[in-house]
Amino acid sequence: MRIDADAHVDENEETWADLRAMGRQYEPVRIEASEAGPPQWRIDGHNVRRFVHDFRRSGATRETSELMDPDARVRHLDELNIDVQVLYPSSFIRSRFKGREELEVAMARSYNRWIAGRTESSHGRLRWIAVLPLLSMDRAVDELKWAKDHGACGIFKKGYECGKTADDSYFFPLYEAASKLDIPICIHTGTDGPGEGVSPNAMSAACGFLPLVNSGVMEQFPTLRVGFVEAGASWIPFVLSVNAASVRRTHLQGLGNTSSLGEFNRLQFNQPRIFVACQTQDDLPYILQFGTEDNLMVGTDYTHNDVSAELLALSIVDERASNGEFSAEVAHKIVEENPGRFYGI
Repeated sequence: MRIDADAHVDENEETWADLRAMGRQYEPVRIEASEAGPPQWRIDGHNVRRFVHDFRRSGATRETSELMDPDARVRHLDELNIDVQVLYPSSFIRSRFKGREELEVAMARSYNRWIAGRTESSHGRLRWIAVLPLLSMDRAVDELKWAKDHGACGIFKKGYECGKTADDSYFFPLYEAASKLDIPICIHTGTDGPGEGVSPNAMSAACGFLPLVNSGVMEQFPTLRVGFVEAGASWIPFVLSVNAASVRRTHLQGLGNTSSLGEFNRLQFNQPRIFVACQTQDDLPYILQFGTEDNLMVGTDYTHNDVSAELLALSIVDERASNGEFSAEVAHKIVEENPGRFYGI
């Protein structure tokens, strides 16, 4: 089963149907792009960025990108030789909710119910990642239970969220609930806060890696699966090299036993519960030398127009294998086996 591990939807007016039902203050207003700024949603006096369409580059249409016609999107998957596509949100890549917990709860609820309804007829071909109101952890756990029961296969999160790193104990109730429900944490490229001129980049997702692995969180939650999505995989050698130098220095200086060379070895991706969505431009033969063949997956970034977007990503992995860059078995793991294990599909 060929799985597109990172695709997107573009929200439209129907996404916020639950918000409209809550009254005029929550009714979303579409703001078109202008010299003053990008296209946005105006909700409760708050701007949420919309992505700019470039359908010629993305290969999508409005009907497929906004799930106006889910059957058309499934037919497009057939053309791309993709069996299952995992859908991430677009509007939530930048957080806008600090101090506005009720708005976050309302928007997450509205989004989840919309996408659950729009993907229901796909018979499992279109799976989706739940958005949770993480500023209200008790309600986030409740929403997670609903999402899991209605087809969600992952939890949307950023590497730095709610002003906290991924190893903060604040998130432990979420990790515990995710472990019990057998649903992964999907750390996606994004920004925490209103943006302040900072665009999402690869390191915004990758920054969650060392805090989780070095802190012992993965051992504290021994069945938790965590993935790093839309950050590519080229950061892996750098992060491991930096961490190895730190571990060795601590070890040689005898500064205690909290870090050790054994911990460094544990960082060599020998944990089958850590996953990374690579990109077709990554130097995969080099990255595979770090023991990552059971951890890599690949996505198309469907609907988006950024550097991560590659509609033929899965086929390109196959082509690179046929050209001898790595084995067909490794390609099978990246395109099918690894994302299947990660998302529980």
